[in-house]
This record gives sequence, C-alpha cells and structure tokens, in this order.
Amino acid sequence: MSVNDHGFCSNRITTVSRREMLKGVSCGFGMLAFSGIAQAMAVRHSGPPNPLAPLNPHFAPRAKRVIFLCMSGGPSHLDMFDHKPKLVADDGKSLSRGRRRGSKLMGSPFKFSPYGESGMEFSELVPNIGSHADRITMLKGMHTDIPAHAQAQVQMHTGSFQFVRPSLGAWTLYGLGTENENLPGFVTIGPDRGNGGAQKYGSAFLPAVTQGTPIPVGNSDRASTVENLKPPRLSRTGQREQIDFIQKLNQDAQRRSGDPDGVDGVIQSYELAFRMQDTLPEVLDTGNADPKIRELYGLDDEPTARFGRQCLMARRMAEAGVRFIEVTAGGWDHHRNLRESMVKSCTAIDKPIAGLLTDLAQRGMLEDTLVLYGGEFGRTPDAQNRDGRDHNAKGFTMWMAGGGVKGGFEYGATDEYGAEAVDGQVHIHDWHATILHLMGLDHERLTYNYAGRDFRLTDVHGNVVDKIFS
Repeated sequence: MSVNDHGFCSNRITTVSRREMLKGVSCGFGMLAFSGIAQAMAVRHSGPPNPLAPLNPHFAPRAKRVIFLCMSGGPSHLDMFDHKPKLVADDGKSLSRGRRRGSKLMGSPFKFSPYGESGMEFSELVPNIGSHADRITMLKGMHTDIPAHAQAQVQMHTGSFQFVRPSLGAWTLYGLGTENENLPGFVTIGPDRGNGGAQKYGSAFLPAVTQGTPIPVGNSDRASTVENLKPPRLSRTGQREQIDFIQKLNQDAQRRSGDPDGVDGVIQSYELAFRMQDTLPEVLDTGNADPKIRELYGLDDEPTARFGRQCLMARRMAEAGVRFIEVTAGGWDHHRNLRESMVKSCTAIDKPIAGLLTDLAQRGMLEDTLVLYGGEFGRTPDAQNRDGRDHNAKGFTMWMAGGGVKGGFEYGATDEYGAEAVDGQVHIHDWHATILHLMGLDHERLTYNYAGRDFRLTDVHGNVVDKIFS
C-alpha cells in the first residue's frame, strides 16, 4: 500500500504539501539494511523536501515537544499521589457495595506530606518529584475503559483497545514534523515489549515515516544503541561508496518501476541511516555526562542508574529537536508485596524524574517541553493477597509538567476511597485531545483519510481540558 492510496485532509495547515513529500515513504522497507531506522527518512542530497520537515500547527502551541514517562503495569495512585485519609481510617474494613463487595480495604502504609507553596500532597515514596509540586498539574480524575494491561496500554497509546490505530507519537509527528533530520522524530527508550508491543509506537495506516524508533537500554553508559547502525567491516568512506552504488541501482529501478515513489522511499532511508551514525551514538552515550549531571540523574547509583540513563537520553533528544520521546519503566503490577515492591519501583524513578524536570528548567526548556507521567490505570483501594492491589480503570492519577500547564494545580478527584473518578473526570480520549491542543493541534482537524473515511486519534470523542492551562 502506498501513500497514493490515501488523501491528506485539506484542513491540515501546511507550508509544503505533505502528500508530495511522503510519496513512497510507506513502501519498500524490506530493502532497508539498518534495523529500526526507516521511520525517520530525511532529505537526499538533491532529492525532494524532507518528508518530516516541520509544519505549522493549527494554532500557536504551548509546547514544542513531548516527553512521556510511561509507567507500565498500573502504578498505585493511592500510594503516591492521591492521599485518602478515610481509606487509612477504615483500613481492614469490608467493602459494603460494588463488584468487590466483602473485600478488605487497605489504607496506604506510606506517609503523605504537603510540598511547595501549593501544598500538594505526595507520599514519602516520591519526595524528589514532590519537590517539583509547583511545576506539576495533577489529573486525579483519570479513567479508562478496560482494566487489563494489554488493552489499556494500547488504548493509552492509540486511543483504541480494539483496533490497530496510529499511536499518539505517530499522530504528533504526522501533524508537526520534526526539527532534526539526523535523528528520528519519534523515539521510545526502553519500550515494554509486551502488552501491545510495537503497536504502542506504531504508525498503523499513517505513513511509516511516523512510526517510533525503539531504542533498547543497555546495562552501562555506553551499551544503548540502535542495532546495525554501523556495519562492522566498512570504513566511513567504504560505506559511502557502497551506498552510492546501491543508490544508483535504486535510481535505475525507480526509472523502470511501476511504483517509483516506493523506491524513492528506500533511497531516502539509506541516506538518513548514514547520517544517524554521526549523531545518535553521542546522544545515547551517557558516559560523557559531567559529574553534576550524573549526580542529578542518579547515574552512579544502582537503583536509579537505568532509568536515569533513559531520562538523560530523553533530555538530550528533546534538546536536539526530536518531537516525541517516550521513556518506559516497567514492573508496576503490584498484586502482592506492595510495601516492598512500591519502595523499589519508586526509588528507581523518583530521583531521575526530578532530575529531568530540574535539568529542563535550568536549560530553559521546561516551558515548551510537555512532560507527561502515568500508567495505563491505577489500583484498587481494597487489598489483594493481603499486601497488594488489583487493577482499577475507574479512577487513577496522571500528571503533566511544563509545556503550558499550570503548576501546583490539582484537577479532578476520586471518591473518599480512591476507587472511582467522581469529579473532573478525564478519559484517555480527553487526555489525548489535551496533549494535541498543547502542541498546537486541533484533535478534530488532525485527520487521515483511510479506507473511505477520515480517522483521528480521538475517534468521535475527546474534550480538551483547558482548565489546566497556564
């Protein structure tokens, strides 16, 4: 299937016809010798415009880029961000209503304290994140449709738990393009391979150029890389000669082909893969960070080193002009051993996330970088296996920072036990609409015509939560 099969919606505001730039981009990736790179095709030496050249948004954006801190597994809002004194007071009592009637309530074993001028409460598990309270908007009325990991993860990323749809990052890249032609416009650092897998950063029916590049995280500063980025047996000069020869063959095939645009997509992908060799290794090499940065992100402490490296890579990519960066921390599915497991999980991410916010702010980047935090759902207020919590899609917490949102602000609420959103409810569709709006995109206008109708990230749903805007 080529891009010629689809039409671009006329109400998208562009400076150059995206249709012309993307001809052939979704074709022919089997010929690419560099794994995971085709999604960021760039300008040839004398070829057509960059297919991901920056585009004008629908209106003035509040944010230029997104860093999504994805907590895979469903972190417990009740033990981190949503303090429920009534739940603590009724610890051990049986629920008297609902699907979980008869189960025992479990108050959080962790102490909550107010932070910042706003007095926003955070638990003792996340004191470093709490120190940024006055930069954070807390969404406490979040809810989604399915309390199952795979479906909820896919819906959080694509808007649908039933069908294969483009991811949030792909839609953002499609609408805005990217500012660095030597790096992918959408990357996912240390992605969770389960619970929907590549669908979570896929492009579905959008041009393949918009899909995310997965970057696995190694166990040391210099271990993270994209596979097959550099051929082991060729010098730089040898690579250039080989690519030039292959490109001549491709150009000849293009002239004779019934689908010349598809071959053109392959030609562009080789050129980007060649250029990425100069840029990507330096971004991923956290071993070159100075001592103050290493301390800020916790790179030299075993509990925080891995996620700290991911967060530092994310900041570097944001600074280099990458449009959408996702950073994943897994292991939040705490059905048992919650007291021990929550300490371990929160210790791993608390200092690195706070370090990221501090670093962005010190560089003057936080004001136009939208930082998102959250998982696919929350946890129940009643105990499971005596010391754990089950899945809860009816009420949970996510937060945002920077990128035009209010600081020290709470929006929405769950009931007195934290079981269900009862005020300021924000569905995943609303969350998506709000993110796109902050990036200068109208979620109702950002559409793609496929299979006879226009599709959008929010389908026929979604309301922008403008009360959180600064």
